[in-house]
Amino acid sequence: MADSFEVEKWLQKANDDYQFSASILPETNFYSQVCFFFQQSAEKYLKAYIIKKQLDFKKMHDLIRLLEICQKKDSSFQEIFDDCNLLNAFYVDTRYPVHWPSLVSMEEALRAKDAAFRVKEFIEVILKEEKLNGKTDS
Repeated sequence: MADSFEVEKWLQKANDDYQFSASILPETNFYSQVCFFFQQSAEKYLKAYIIKKQLDFKKMHDLIRLLEICQKKDSSFQEIFDDCNLLNAFYVDTRYPVHWPSLVSMEEALRAKDAAFRVKEFIEVILKEEKLNGKTDS
């Protein structure tokens, strides 16, 4: 059985990352950094589900791979594929120096916020429904 306290820690950290980015977005020009935390939020939400379901995964930041792992338990995760795909680029491109500039516009940051929100809501709804329906952690 999954450790519910551990799952809650991942969910809280995911929510913290999302709330942080959402709160500073209107008042900053550091859109790359904001998008990084939106990506991190989605990553942690997916990992919370993976931990809850006791699915195997290695340390990684690839949202598409994490999504594929989640889909092993629930095919409806396909619904957030486009959101994860959009957010996936913000891990490396915004975190490390690369051969091209990582200039992110406010519009892109707003799309990242919306995508992260949809991932957040998707995971929260699935976990809440499972709890209400009395589904086990396996």
